[in-house]
Amino acid sequence: MRLIDYFFKALECALVVLLAGMTLMVFANVVLRYGFGSGIDVSEELSRFFFVWLIFIGAIVAMRRNMHMGFDLVVATVSAPVRRVLLTIANGAVLGVCILILVGTLQQFHVNATNIAPVTRMPMIWVFGVLIPMSALVGLMAGLRMLGYATGRLSGAPGHPTVAESEIEVRE
Repeated sequence: MRLIDYFFKALECALVVLLAGMTLMVFANVVLRYGFGSGIDVSEELSRFFFVWLIFIGAIVAMRRNMHMGFDLVVATVSAPVRRVLLTIANGAVLGVCILILVGTLQQFHVNATNIAPVTRMPMIWVFGVLIPMSALVGLMAGLRMLGYATGRLSGAPGHPTVAESEIEVRE
């Protein structure tokens, strides 16, 4: 197993921990609120923070697995050279959006670092800072895919087997 695979396994484990933590905090708060008339103030805020991290770390993992929702009717019906051009443009657009998110997050870093959450008293950069690794990693993957499609190393649409792959599956 390569180092990159271990990294993504660690991200998947972080997703499990975040989801479990969020679920436990919300469940405990519901039980305390309806059963005992009280609640844990910190759990409401932390569960929101966990949810934000869950979304953006999940976006990184989904990008690696080609699991993001997409509209591929045109891409699936055109010839291979046109498909490569369209996928190059699409990944270039994703890269461009990731660059905008990264630049905007870095510009707002100081504001979020000095803005304090009301209950936990944590700097809000702990919440919004997840945009830095998300935009960098998703942008890196989109950039590499863009180069792969532009140079011809990649040809099939994500999630769709190429002719050679579908032949191999039939023979096995």
